[in-house]
Amino acid sequence: MRTELVSPGVGEMTYEIRNIVNVAEKLQRCGVKINWENIGDPIVKGEEIPLWMKDIVASEVMQNDTWGYSHTRGVLETREFICGMTNSRGGAQITTEDIIFFNGLGDAISKIYGSLRAETRVLMPSPTYTTHSLGESANTHAAPICYRLKIEDNWYPDIEDIRNHVKYNPQIVAILLINPDNPTGMVYPVKLLKEIVVIAKEYNLFIIADEVYNNIVYNGEKTVPVSDIIGDVPAIALKGISKEFPWPGSRCGWIEVYNYAVDTAFQKYVNAILTYKMNEVCSTTLPQKCIPKIMSHPEYKTYLDKRIKSYEQMSNITSDILKGVKGLRVNRTNGAFYMSVAFEDGLLNNKQFLAIDNSEVKGLVEGLVNGSNVAPDKRLSYYILAATGICVVPLSSFNTHHQGFRVTLLEKDEEECKRIYNTLAESIKRYLAS
Repeated sequence: MRTELVSPGVGEMTYEIRNIVNVAEKLQRCGVKINWENIGDPIVKGEEIPLWMKDIVASEVMQNDTWGYSHTRGVLETREFICGMTNSRGGAQITTEDIIFFNGLGDAISKIYGSLRAETRVLMPSPTYTTHSLGESANTHAAPICYRLKIEDNWYPDIEDIRNHVKYNPQIVAILLINPDNPTGMVYPVKLLKEIVVIAKEYNLFIIADEVYNNIVYNGEKTVPVSDIIGDVPAIALKGISKEFPWPGSRCGWIEVYNYAVDTAFQKYVNAILTYKMNEVCSTTLPQKCIPKIMSHPEYKTYLDKRIKSYEQMSNITSDILKGVKGLRVNRTNGAFYMSVAFEDGLLNNKQFLAIDNSEVKGLVEGLVNGSNVAPDKRLSYYILAATGICVVPLSSFNTHHQGFRVTLLEKDEEECKRIYNTLAESIKRYLAS
């Protein structure tokens, strides 16, 4: 073309969670049976949606108004319902004007970062969920600025590191929290949440809280939504139904804005997000209409509790098995449905391998892992995929220096979970010994 079409570095941005799917699909065509432990989609892993929930959706489909545009902010009755849930907890109080619906949180994240001035920065956790780091970096055309999640302390945030980053980086305007966390499964203790709010208030920042997994907490852990402890600090919380119902194919999420009126710059920013959303008119009407009826259904809590109990069980099975691998650093996950494990520094290298019998599969994988600048944990993940069919995500793809991998806890069958992770553990031992 007569000139460059994209900004420098855009082609270097990769979404490894999905990228590895392309490789796995090629291996499938070569006869490899895949266990999908990479993507947080409960439906793919066999989650059965209850009939009462399907009946609600089917009933709403029959109503003419679900076929039309909704308000740009979202369906009014649904926003009223959400306000009632948030305000009943007694923390930050919101109105229907403080809620904006999006076509999934990917849409919301894009607009949240895309509405900021390019010179401003959002301080992010490391590791962090790729959609956040890519969205922020695309807006600023720079590498993310990150605070450390301490692998030696349950992946909890390093408060001193947060404070130092904020103190010495005046371009930082916000702090991102993902609670419960993806990719680590860490759950923020209330004490740490309050300490981060104190820093935000001291330096006149706002907080972005991704809380899509806020109601999926287990193993005796407890946390609170940021609205309950935010005080008068401006904040945006991201919510959704993709994981909780679960209905990932609905592409339905929303933001709640807290303390909109306390800062004029924050008001302008929120208005910019809304204007950005107006350009595409609205978000999909049908799932919005279903939310109040599903969440208020008498069987909803029991159904959700049963699923959470399953994640707790798979968390404990997975952590117990992986802790048996020498050189792996494993923290049991207590929220969401992910687990991130890392290798001790220097344990992985670019000469390790697993034997692969199928010559076509071997050629495909070795062609991918022997290129330049392939991270050691990506090499491991691709060899594991080819040799066992177990699809995991390299931990380094979540914007961290740690080498390891992330898995999901969505397997429904206890014995199959044990088989998958015993196989993974034994393969890692062979790989390290090669």
